[in-house]
Amino acid sequence: MGKAKKKDKHFKPWQAPGSVGLVETRSFRFGEPPDEMPLDSGLKLGPITLAYETYGKLNAERGNAVLICHALSGDAHAAGYNSPTDRKPGWWDYMIGPGKPFDTEKYFVICSNIIGGCKGSTGPWSVNPRTGAPYGLEFPVLTIGDMARAQRELVAHLGITRLLNVVGGSMGGMQALQWAMAYPESVASATLIASAAKLSAQGIAFDAVGRRAIMMDPAWKNGQYYGGPGPDPGLALARMTAHITYLSEESLHQKFGRRLQNGERFGYSFTNEFQVESYLDHQGEVFIRRFDANSYLYITKAMDYFDLTQGGAMTLAQALSGVNSRFLVISFSSDWLYPPEESKEIVRALKMNSADVAYCEIKSDLGHDSFLLPCPLQEQMITNFLAANLKS
Repeated sequence: MGKAKKKDKHFKPWQAPGSVGLVETRSFRFGEPPDEMPLDSGLKLGPITLAYETYGKLNAERGNAVLICHALSGDAHAAGYNSPTDRKPGWWDYMIGPGKPFDTEKYFVICSNIIGGCKGSTGPWSVNPRTGAPYGLEFPVLTIGDMARAQRELVAHLGITRLLNVVGGSMGGMQALQWAMAYPESVASATLIASAAKLSAQGIAFDAVGRRAIMMDPAWKNGQYYGGPGPDPGLALARMTAHITYLSEESLHQKFGRRLQNGERFGYSFTNEFQVESYLDHQGEVFIRRFDANSYLYITKAMDYFDLTQGGAMTLAQALSGVNSRFLVISFSSDWLYPPEESKEIVRALKMNSADVAYCEIKSDLGHDSFLLPCPLQEQMITNFLAANLKS
């Protein structure tokens, strides 16, 4: 057997081919009183700060900008490394960089943390200028439409009037669809991955369980836990429940099956004996170190509200009748949170409006999270779709 190669102690991952390198998370502030941003609820919010990152350069025609919209627990840090000590790159690093699908030698890529988030953008953790204390539950309830409205302010601030592409998976796909519907002249193309035009009753049910877990934690204190211990057990349980929906039965079976964590015999106790139990515990523990419980409440509620048909007041085809974008819609066969049929519903509605739309259902055993993992077919389809739109 050959000797294993030693890891080069001088290797710097941000200098590796294909990496966007070291990147800075920046902030954009807008909506200063009396010009606060109007919300779908009828309220106003301001001032607003959006945390964002950009990769690549805007071309002279300002026509190569791509907006990446993140999913529920994502943030602005989509690629590269924020510091030399970072152990992991951004959440979609394998997709963004020189020679990758979102090729930063061709495209100017933007990713912002949504309003309501907790990674630099204004949310319930932020200081309410009227009280000098964190908003907590005084923060207004948001919608996907509000998130897109705030992103549009950022895009305008960057000097861009028309985006080459708006792309997102899961809740990010909802944002991309909202962009295409609400701002048809500002979106040349949209890429919707593992998403839907409205959240299903099953999705709402899982969100409700997660919110209830947080709100029943004694440390939640009606949202006013800032400055003290937060509802970590409740937030961890919410994440554990949600994480199950991001996987598939097959992926759980392949990863864990019924294997025990330690030993070969049952301990006849209520400790974590199965590997899958320990895995979910780990997911909860990691999540509470990087996410705010109130943000989880607000973001899941925004997902629940999302419904382009306005509760059936119109058909989806009618809701999308004004779109001018080209579309790429991707689903995954084992995704039971946003099943392929929900993507096909979008495709049918777009075709009824004679929209230019391509669709692919990718066979995968990895469930909803497939879009976050390396997938050659997804990568090739996005590469080709972006290139075709850049030329047109």
